[in-house]
Amino acid sequence: MRHLIAIFVPMGLFRDLKAYQHARRLAILSRPLINRLPESECDLANQWRRASNSVVLNLAEGASRRGPKEFRRYADVARASLHEIEAIMDLALSLGYFDSAALDEAIATRDECARTVYGLMRKLAAAPTA
Repeated sequence: MRHLIAIFVPMGLFRDLKAYQHARRLAILSRPLINRLPESECDLANQWRRASNSVVLNLAEGASRRGPKEFRRYADVARASLHEIEAIMDLALSLGYFDSAALDEAIATRDECARTVYGLMRKLAAAPTA
């Protein structure tokens, strides 16, 4: 599978990508946290939800593209959404909506997802174009 990633990911096999698996876990872990935000923070909650969905969906869509350059573009959008989630979590902590223990698992998953997406982007950048 490693050498296939450099060229393309066959239909449905995006689920085998570690970056996708971490992103999916992050989206699932985010849901109950998002639901704990005060009603007055519906914009922040919606943005968090959209960003966590964006990571998952951009990795899946990018994996279906025809070459590593296109896939990398989608992975870069996923990377940007991961930074957005980091900022949202930091803001939610700073505003006192959570204590750090409540976000520990989600933060660790976001960090692991970001490392994996960066690694994927490096592989895609080094891949020969078809």
